[in-house]
Amino acid sequence: MESLNNMLFLTLNAQTDSPAWVTGLALLLGEHAIWLVPGTLVLGWMRGKPPLRRLMLEASIAGLAGLLLNQLIGLTWTHPRPFVLGLGHTLISHVPDSSFPSDHLTLWWSVAFSFMLNEGTRRLGMLAGLIGIPMAWARIYLGVHFPLDMLGAVCVSSLAAWLTHHKAGALITTALERLMPIHRRLLGPLIRKGWLEP
Repeated sequence: MESLNNMLFLTLNAQTDSPAWVTGLALLLGEHAIWLVPGTLVLGWMRGKPPLRRLMLEASIAGLAGLLLNQLIGLTWTHPRPFVLGLGHTLISHVPDSSFPSDHLTLWWSVAFSFMLNEGTRRLGMLAGLIGIPMAWARIYLGVHFPLDMLGAVCVSSLAAWLTHHKAGALITTALERLMPIHRRLLGPLIRKGWLEP
């Protein structure tokens, strides 16, 4: 399995003669696109009605749950990153922590799968899930992850989204009840102007 993982990595990883536009695309997908996650969640919360806010909160908790599961995996089993093993080309700096599973894609796919589990955000979730595929390629291309790290991210994120959707209803309700007064207090002027939902 490890030899297959290494072989796939070297196939997808950047080469010395890789075109600059491919590297630029990989940097956009693998480094910067992740900011769409907090941007979408914040925008959905700020502009949405209470049912949509609940979905944004559920997706946020799913993302955090996925990252927590990754930390637990990292504590029990450490897998070195490609550059630690001297494999391929590394185009971005990264701490030499455990590569498995990818935190980057776990966060992305946890939110995407959470959206897919809810009717109001299902199409957005499917789109985000598909965008995660070239993002996964980009992280491998940039030299900081192996292909199996992405498979691990799919497994962890789907579990995190499922657990949050089916087992954390009471937690989400309680968190929403406590966050709404804070939302109204902090954003009162914008709510009174009609720019935001109360």
